[in-house]
Amino acid sequence: MTASTVASPVLVIGRGRRRAPRAGVWAAAAFLLVLAVIVVAPGLVAHGSPDLADAVSALRPPGGGHPLGTDANGRDVFSRIVYGARPSVLAGLTATALAVTGGTAVGLLAALGGRVLDEIAMRVVDVLLSLPGLLLALLVIAVVGPGTLNAVLAIAAYTLPGYARLVRAQTMVIRRSGYVEAAVSLGLTRAGVIARHVLPNAVAPLLVVATIEVGTALVAASSLSFLGLGPRPPAPEWGAMLSAGRDYFSVAWWVALFPGLAITLTVLSVTVVGRHLRRRVEGRLP
Repeated sequence: MTASTVASPVLVIGRGRRRAPRAGVWAAAAFLLVLAVIVVAPGLVAHGSPDLADAVSALRPPGGGHPLGTDANGRDVFSRIVYGARPSVLAGLTATALAVTGGTAVGLLAALGGRVLDEIAMRVVDVLLSLPGLLLALLVIAVVGPGTLNAVLAIAAYTLPGYARLVRAQTMVIRRSGYVEAAVSLGLTRAGVIARHVLPNAVAPLLVVATIEVGTALVAASSLSFLGLGPRPPAPEWGAMLSAGRDYFSVAWWVALFPGLAITLTVLSVTVVGRHLRRRVEGRLP
């Protein structure tokens, strides 16, 4: 038996292990691509109205003209999940975008604004980070009131401190780097150094983290809708559908199962793709 014949099974096994994660990433990316189409044009996938009630068809099981069944008002669950994708996904994306923008501003201000401003900003960040995220979101909603926009602002408020701390740490390292010192010695203004060198390098790793955190924001938005603090009925939204279906789970399991499955698959896909991107950025993947 030669060395090559001994080594070849090991190589095959190693390649198989590499392909398995890649298959999961491609499956997650394909799901997100389909979800993007649904968010942009739900009418291409679901042809029925998500708000059309029919008391005669109430709580019908999956099958026939209702592939995922109907709810207590006779509305098609499949159509409501498809049309509910837009407010659910956009809530997570918008909250993350606001948190990244605000966190970047606070982090840069803390790192470049002097010791006193840094101490004040970081102590506020520490206080916010010490509170449970959902509790902080509920406190914000208690002040500004319920609603879709207020729920998004509440989610952005409790995710912002983490981004601010990350940007501050990145900025503190970048401001002492050689290329920044070289730019200053060449006469580049402070604003020019921040715009050309500090900001792009401080935000780059933040975008990868934000990709993963979109899933967290989506779960938070669905949680607030589940508590009745999101979009008002009868607007379709995954969290609100899950909340409405829990009362009928023993007799109509499909009303709550499929919205919950939509949330789970979306968050799982976002997390898989986000972690893959993070490994690529960190140089751990070819």
